[in-house]
Amino acid sequence: MAPLLGLGPFRIDTETKLLLHGDTPVALGPRAIAVLQTLVARAGSAVSKEELFRAAWPGLAVEDSNLTVQIAALRRALADGESGTRWIETLPRRGYRYVGPVGDGLAAAPTAPALPDRPSVAVLPFRNLSGDPTQDYFCDGMAEDITCGLSRIKWLFVTARGSGAVYRSPETDPCKAGRELGVRYLLLGSLRKDARRVRVALRLVESEAGGLVWAETYDRPLEDLFTLQDDIAMSVVGAIEPNLRQAEVERVRRLRPESLDAYDLVLRAQPNVFTGMPAESSRALDLLGRALELEPRYGLAHAFAAMCHHNLFLRAGLSETYRAASIRHAEEAITHGRDDALALTFAGFSLAMDAHDRRAGSAVFEAALAVSPSSAVTYILGGVVHGWAGDAGRAITWGECALRLSPFDPWAFAAHHALALGHFVEGRAEAAATAAYKGVHANPGHSISHMILAATLARLGSLDAARAAAERVMALQPVFRFSRQLAGVDCAPELAAALGKALRACGLPE
Repeated sequence: MAPLLGLGPFRIDTETKLLLHGDTPVALGPRAIAVLQTLVARAGSAVSKEELFRAAWPGLAVEDSNLTVQIAALRRALADGESGTRWIETLPRRGYRYVGPVGDGLAAAPTAPALPDRPSVAVLPFRNLSGDPTQDYFCDGMAEDITCGLSRIKWLFVTARGSGAVYRSPETDPCKAGRELGVRYLLLGSLRKDARRVRVALRLVESEAGGLVWAETYDRPLEDLFTLQDDIAMSVVGAIEPNLRQAEVERVRRLRPESLDAYDLVLRAQPNVFTGMPAESSRALDLLGRALELEPRYGLAHAFAAMCHHNLFLRAGLSETYRAASIRHAEEAITHGRDDALALTFAGFSLAMDAHDRRAGSAVFEAALAVSPSSAVTYILGGVVHGWAGDAGRAITWGECALRLSPFDPWAFAAHHALALGHFVEGRAEAAATAAYKGVHANPGHSISHMILAATLARLGSLDAARAAAERVMALQPVFRFSRQLAGVDCAPELAAALGKALRACGLPE
C-alpha cells in the first residue's frame, strides 16, 4: 500500500504525489502537492516562502506570484472539506501555515526542520584542546554565554543550546548539522587553556555550502576566569552581529527584486543607509518606503528611514523637512521597535542629533543596551553624540568599547569620529589626527570624516594636508558650510569655536 497521510476527508499519497478526496484524485499539479506536503509536515508552524520555493521549485528563481497561484489552487481544492478554505493561513512577512486536521495513517518520513523566516544560527559545543577533561565546563560555559548573547539580537533566530549538544565530534559536518538543526549559520569553536593564557578560536560558517562568514582568535591572559569568559563572549557577539548582517545582505542581493518582502527590502537598503551620504540615502528611502507600505509597523524600517533623513538634513542643505521626517520616523521606531537594539540605536541618534534632545537620545541608547549589551552600533553612535556634546571622556570610552566589540563594523568610521572629537576636546591633537585618519580610511566617501581630519591636521599645523582634506569635503558635499554643519549637530559651543578656528584656517567656507 502506498504511504498515505490523512487530512480530514482528504489523503495525500506521498508516493504517487496525489491528493485524494475519498478515493478520487483531486486535480492538482506536482508543485501544489509539494507545497501542501511541506506545509502539512510542519502543521501549526509558520513555513517561509523561501522554504516553499525550495520544495516546489528546487534550484529555480521564481516570482512570488507562482507560489500565490499554487496556494490559491490548494484552497480551492480543499474547499470541499469542512472549513477547508481556512486550513492554509497567510502570515504577513512570514509565509504560510497549515492549521487543518492531520489524521492517522502512514506519516511521511521525518524531514529536517525548516529554515526560519529570519537569519538563524546554532552554537555547537566548543572543542576542548587543553588535554584536560576538567576544562570541559569552561568550553560549555563559553558556548552558553555566547548563545545567550546572540539570543538577545531580535532579528536573529538562535537554537537552544541543548539542540546542538550531539555535535561534539571534531568530525562534525557543518552542512549536515545545519540541515538537521534547521539553521543557516553555525558557530564552531575550540578552546586551549594553560596555566597562564586562554586561546579561543571561532568560525562562523554558512551551513548550506559550508562557506566561511567570519573567523577570529581571542588570546587572553588568564586572570579572573569568569570575567574573561564574559569579556570574550561579549566580544564574539559584537563581532558576529555585523558579519551576519552583511552575509544576509549578500544573500538578499541574489533574490529577484520583484519577489522581495519587507525584511528583504530593508536589507537591500542597509548598505546605502550605512554610507551616511545623501544620494545613497535617497536610494535607500525608495526601498524603505516599499517596506513600510508592506509593514507600516516595522521598527527597523522606520529607524533606517530616520537615519536617511538625518543624512539628507545634515548633508543636503539642512532642510527642515528632512529634520522633521527624521524625528517622526525615530518616534515610530521607538514605538514599534522597543525590543530591537538596532532600531532603538538609530532612533536615539536622530533624537539626539536632529531633535537636539540629548537626554532623550541617551535614554534610548541605554534602552538599546538593555536589550543587547554587546550592540557595537549603539556604542558607536552614542559615542558620536557624546563627541559633539563635548563630553570627551564618554566619547572616548564609548568609541573604544565599540571598536573592541566590532573593529570592522560598517559603522567603525563613526567610532573613529567619536575618538577624534574626544581627543580634540582634550587637546591631544596627534591622537585626534590618528583617529581621524582611521575614520577616513574606514569610509572615504563620507564628507564629515574628511572635515574632522582637516580640523585635526590644521590644529597640528599641517596646513597643506589639512587643505587637501578640506578639498575632499567640498568635492563630496558642495553645499558644506561649517557654521551650519556645527549648528545642525548642536555642537557644544566651546568645541564649535575650536573646530571653527581650525576649519577656517584650512580654507573651508563658513
